[in-house]
Parts: sequence; C-alpha cells; structure tokens
Amino acid sequence: MTAAESVERRRWPVPPPDGYTVDDLFTLPDLPPHTELIDGSLVFVSPQRRFHFLVIDLLVTGLRSSLDPEFSVEREMTVILDNRNGPEPDVSVVRAGAVTGLDQTRFQAEDVLLAVEVVSPDSESRDRTTKPQKYAAAGIPNFWRVEENGTTSGPVIHVYELDPLTNSYVHMGLYRDRIKVDKPYPIDIDLTIGER
Repeated sequence: MTAAESVERRRWPVPPPDGYTVDDLFTLPDLPPHTELIDGSLVFVSPQRRFHFLVIDLLVTGLRSSLDPEFSVEREMTVILDNRNGPEPDVSVVRAGAVTGLDQTRFQAEDVLLAVEVVSPDSESRDRTTKPQKYAAAGIPNFWRVEENGTTSGPVIHVYELDPLTNSYVHMGLYRDRIKVDKPYPIDIDLTIGER
C-alpha cells in the first residue's frame, strides 16, 4: 500500500463549525476507544503506560474494598458535564442509583461524587488544569489527581474538595504510601504498588 492509499483510507473526522456535542461523541462511527470531548473537540488518548494501568487497578480495588452499597466504582466511563464536555475520568465513584445496566456508556455529572485522573505525559495539562476546572464547575464534590513519584515510581495522590462558595477545588492533602480520607465515604488504601 502506498502512502497516498494509506492517507485515503484514514479519514479523520471533520468537526462541525460549532464543534462537537456529547451526542456526536456517542454516535460518530469508528472513534478510537477512550475518546473524550473537551470544549467541543474530540481528544484521542495515547496508549496507556503500565504505571497508569497499575494505579487505576489499585484504586478501583481499594475503593471497592470499603464501598458503601449506595455507591458504585466505575473505570474509564464518560461523564457528561454539559453539551460540549464529556471527559472520561480514569476512575469515578458514582451513586449506585445512576447505574442502569451493562450497556451503559455514560454518567451525568450530578451522579459523580469523585473523579480521579492519573496523569500521563500526553494529558498533563488536561489532568492538572482543564479537567479539574470543568469537574468543579459541574459540581463534582471530590477530585483526585494522581502523579508518579519520581523517586519511588509509586503514586502520589493530590486530594481536592469542592468549595461551594467559589465552585473551585481546594487542596486537602497529598498522599504517598497510604490514602486515608472520609469523603466521599471512609477510604483507606495502601498505595505501595511495589513489584506488582
């Protein structure tokens, strides 16, 4: 196959003049897995690093271990913030009543109690700035940002809570070896991933 044939086969989506909507996110054919919608633009994610995968597994398992029946822990599910924003947090804690079945593809922001983003090289700005601002504006009460500790290669979790007066997040703590918090429910997770 020539380069011209390869380009001809690959047709990139052309955005409408006003950008995409969340309806487009769920109806456009052949989008790559884990495509997000940020400010009306499609964002394609790069392949996942092993650190990212291991931390998501660690947090999902840890969050589920002390889970109250009124909540559900979800992995990589779209959260509809508004008509032009449908990010996909790495991990979410949602109200159990918002879970509708195995074919479900999204949750509404008002059903999300915690959004967790594990920072990757290609998503640093989105995970540190863009997404937290949007999650806060949508009223998601808790946000965790997870970074890789450059010394130990383990996770470092920054915990934020929503300030209802400013509709922005307040940094509540930083956790390295263990995270023990009371919101959105009592959570205690050993963060030492070691040689997993």
